[in-house]
Amino acid sequence: MIGTFANVSKEGSIQIIKVDHPPANTLSSACIDNLRSIFQELAEDEETRAIILTGSGRFFVAGADIKEFVSAFGHQEKALKMAEAGQAICDEIEAMKKPVIAAINGPALGGGLELALSCHYRIASNQAVLGLPELKLGLLPTFGGTQRLSRITNPATALNLILTSKQLNPDEALQLGIIQMVTDPEELLPVAKTIAQSFIEGKSMTSVSRTIECVIQGTKENLQSGLERERTRFAELFLTEDAKEGVQAFIEKREPQFKHS
Repeated sequence: MIGTFANVSKEGSIQIIKVDHPPANTLSSACIDNLRSIFQELAEDEETRAIILTGSGRFFVAGADIKEFVSAFGHQEKALKMAEAGQAICDEIEAMKKPVIAAINGPALGGGLELALSCHYRIASNQAVLGLPELKLGLLPTFGGTQRLSRITNPATALNLILTSKQLNPDEALQLGIIQMVTDPEELLPVAKTIAQSFIEGKSMTSVSRTIECVIQGTKENLQSGLERERTRFAELFLTEDAKEGVQAFIEKREPQFKHS
């Protein structure tokens, strides 16, 4: 699968999406539309069980395409549509029922970091740089950065990073919990593939998808709503063949043969 602004390759049940919009992989409106189409297609592809999102060349994603902003000055509705499009791709990634791993190979700034924050797991090359510099442009993060960063860290930390426009090195981002691992550049994709495989190997996608939903949606609900969702999804699994197979395999001390149904 090849997109206009991304190259997609498959390794087993893992799809690797490489944003490819030289020179800095900026998120133009056309690039965002292309990425949305790719994720929507992969969401429906039964053979895809995990996704790795990374960048081509030196950059992960440098941010939104600032040149497109010029046409929106004096046009609030046009600016609103830009924000809605950026939030839409991030919302769709976050709502994926398959694990999505951001392999941050280089600078992830502005919309690029917001794209990474929407993924379920983030690892970074030790040459990456992360930050939300929008206030230096007289703007603010609008692809979900003010909300996801504050949930991943805390409101005070998010405000500090956004208001100072500080660019973090990977070790600083790791310490704050923004990313989960740092690797050498040549190890980034191999490690990402290993992590992706660990998320899905020997597991039923019927339970994997429900687990992702419970965790992600739970961050947007109060505790009681989250617990209600959790017990409902748990009970639903007792109607699936995979749950029967998993429990029976455990009792019989053998590896389960899941059919993901």
